[in-house]
Amino acid sequence: MRRSIRAAIGAGVLATALALTGCTSGGGGGSSSSGDGGGLGSAANPVKLTFWGWAPNMDKVVAEYNATHKNIQVTYVKTDAGDPAVTKLLTAIKAGSGAPDLMQAEYQKIPTLVSADAVVDIKKDVAASTTAKFSKGVLSSVTLGSDALYGIPQDSGPMMFYYREDIFKKLGISVPTTWAEYADAAKKIHDADPTNYLGTFSSADAGEFAGLTQQAGASWWGSKGDAWSVDIDSKAATKVASYWGGLVQSGVIDNEPQYTPAWNKGLADGTQVGWVSAVWAPGVLSGNAPGTAGKWRMAPLPQWSAGENATGNWGGSAIAVTSQSKHVKAAVSFNTWLNTSKTAVSMLVKTSGLYPADTVESKDALASGSSFFSNQPDFYTTAAKVAKTVKPFTYGPNVNVAYSAFNDQFGKAAQAKSQQAFVDALQQMQKITVSDLKSSGFTVKK
Repeated sequence: MRRSIRAAIGAGVLATALALTGCTSGGGGGSSSSGDGGGLGSAANPVKLTFWGWAPNMDKVVAEYNATHKNIQVTYVKTDAGDPAVTKLLTAIKAGSGAPDLMQAEYQKIPTLVSADAVVDIKKDVAASTTAKFSKGVLSSVTLGSDALYGIPQDSGPMMFYYREDIFKKLGISVPTTWAEYADAAKKIHDADPTNYLGTFSSADAGEFAGLTQQAGASWWGSKGDAWSVDIDSKAATKVASYWGGLVQSGVIDNEPQYTPAWNKGLADGTQVGWVSAVWAPGVLSGNAPGTAGKWRMAPLPQWSAGENATGNWGGSAIAVTSQSKHVKAAVSFNTWLNTSKTAVSMLVKTSGLYPADTVESKDALASGSSFFSNQPDFYTTAAKVAKTVKPFTYGPNVNVAYSAFNDQFGKAAQAKSQQAFVDALQQMQKITVSDLKSSGFTVKK
């Protein structure tokens, strides 16, 4: 299946990936070269690994590993996040040298790295007890729907709903458990004060919209044999687009992008009463609206039908082993410790500020809750329950094209304030993404 996945993605996409990331310079951090044949080393002759990543204070986590594992020693190199890091790795892969042994990669970048033979399938070296610690939804981001494993998940971004508890109480509004109730709450809030909104539809956050369609059961890409399928305009995704288009058309929610000065101000002054976001939201709220600490609460994302229990994912990354590593077994050993040991997972929470993808070892570390949500001591307990409900979702090799199309098409629809325009925008995304895949030489089947 691994071979099929690589064939499906296509070897020629390396050039496309480099073009997408818009850069051709860079260099590798240097792979280890002790020539141990892929073993686990010894205290007298340790395996030396290089690890590229960007998570805060990851050097401290690596230092803990080095202090307790004399047979393997890891050199951590902090890189830029996102496209620059991917471009740097792909450049090293193309050059034939200079890549690290391990690389932190956002989930949506995994298909591009696989297509370029930049990362390897490590499934045979990873115990089933390790992969059992992750939700099926998160795990699908590193299997790409195949029986291979292209990395071990590190952190995740399960989506949830944030709201101003004080304003909800003042207006006598119950916390919505369905999207129909969310729409009712949005109307009551806006009717009570036309300057207030329960949320906004942000045409600058394709990842958020993708996560919302994921909750509804959509998966934008799929692969079978040597072909890709694209299903961005699925029935589930169309339902989501139509719903948010209807809210924007009625005017009960805002239509401006998130993370703008106006939106940040709204979080602080109470005109933005709610936010559909992910588990990392406390960092954004505390940074933009510190004066509202203790006024917000978090709840599971509203459901499409009462009694359902599903969510999507917005953000997150995995640690992959690169194809230039000469020490795959040692790299997997470190990778397993980093993302599934109690010591490391605790440090990911307390030292790096991440929300670990491991749903087992993270329980104790997350028990103390979020300081910004001091009024909700079960914050992370609730988040852990939500994290287990992430639905599967497969990213394709041209995520950048699809996300760019989202920005363009939904940007126009949001400003038009037309429900039909939202549906039309989704269909345009489908056409643009399929056309790009075909023009890049991929086989595409419906």
